[in-house]
Amino acid sequence: MRARLLLEDGSVFSGEGFGARATAIGEVVFNTGMTGYQEILSDPSYKGQMVTMTCPHIGNTGINKEDVESYRPHVEGLIVREFCPVPSNYRSERSLEAYLSQHDIPGIHGIDTRALTRHIRDRGAMMGILSNDGTSAADMKKRLAGHPGLSGRDMVSCVTLEKSLYWNVPVQQSWYFDPIGHSRAVPFRVAAFDFGVKWNILRLLSGFGMAVTVLPASTPADKVKEMKPDGIFLSNGPGDPEAVTYAIASVQKLARHFPVFGICLGHQIIGLAFGARTFKLKFGHHGSNHPVRNETTRSIEITSQNHNYAVEPESAKKTGFDITHWNLNDGTVEGMRHRDLPVFSVQYHPEASPGPHDSLYLFNQFLKMME
Repeated sequence: MRARLLLEDGSVFSGEGFGARATAIGEVVFNTGMTGYQEILSDPSYKGQMVTMTCPHIGNTGINKEDVESYRPHVEGLIVREFCPVPSNYRSERSLEAYLSQHDIPGIHGIDTRALTRHIRDRGAMMGILSNDGTSAADMKKRLAGHPGLSGRDMVSCVTLEKSLYWNVPVQQSWYFDPIGHSRAVPFRVAAFDFGVKWNILRLLSGFGMAVTVLPASTPADKVKEMKPDGIFLSNGPGDPEAVTYAIASVQKLARHFPVFGICLGHQIIGLAFGARTFKLKFGHHGSNHPVRNETTRSIEITSQNHNYAVEPESAKKTGFDITHWNLNDGTVEGMRHRDLPVFSVQYHPEASPGPHDSLYLFNQFLKMME
């Protein structure tokens, strides 16, 4: 079946369709990861976005239950150069085609993804509409023009839990070279706000010796205080951080009473809660090969990233934070720590999945902060 991708600037990319027969609208971004498309598809931070994979061949490893990062894929559409319909991998349990079809997610392949990626880099991430179900070009253009976009919208409410749950599934040691574990007889109790959390974050929190209660994003601060946790964790998630006003308000009330660790959107919400500013990046950071410099050790970490917003550095410094990590590609803030309070955060994903394990020490840092 023929498929078409129309961008808001009028650019058109034509190819072949796969996945669900459908029409979808989302912000078109690109991911530079060479592996891990299953984890990328199921990352809730991609809610509202369509992902272009720069790796040219996608689908050959299929889909398995072990590697998903949430209960379903969250991307609006998938854009690839070459699609493999029949997987060949000993861990595969089903095809990518079947996975996308089950969840009504359309895909397009056979287009020049290098040209599309360069276009986004030059002009910035933009809204697009992908159709492989025969929708006319005129109707696609009309539907795209009527879409409100993502800026200023609360996307967290689309992916967060409806009610709290207790997470007790630790990470599998076989996934890691370095040992993951702890020596505490009684684990620290952590209240984890679910803004769109990846499951491997929860696995690692549990593996490092924490008893994790996962909370809906809108959980009031007073209710969290009643739980008397040893620490607060703020997860990754999709969309514009300034739109998640209820989470910002909760963090303002909690950060002066508990140790706090934030990742990705959680990092941005910490910044906003203390009065710093955030801004939207031109085309975001999406991939598993981003170099970050740790200012304490002066070492370079290769990191996994997925975000479209960043914390403005000078505003963070003025509100009590030291910048602990910098992105070596574009000089944006990748980590910060409060000067007086036990509060720290990183913009990237130390849990990876997919990606390198250079930054696992941050989970142990959270543990030691609670100690």
